[in-house]
Amino acid sequence: MFRHAAVFVDKILKGANPADIPIEQPTQFKTVINQKTAKALGVEIPPSMLVRADDVIE
Repeated sequence: MFRHAAVFVDKILKGANPADIPIEQPTQFKTVINQKTAKALGVEIPPSMLVRADDVIE
C-alpha cells in the first residue's frame, strides 16, 4: 500500500480531485517476522507462526 501512496500523491499534485480517485485495496498480504527484533523486545514467536510466515528475518 505504501508503494501506491506516491501514485496518489502524484495524481493530486497534478490537479486530480482526491474524492474522484478510486480507492484500491490490497489483494495480497504478507507476514514478515523479524526474530532479532522480537528477541530484543523479549517476545517469543511460536514455531507455528514462524512456519506460516511468508518471510522470517533472522
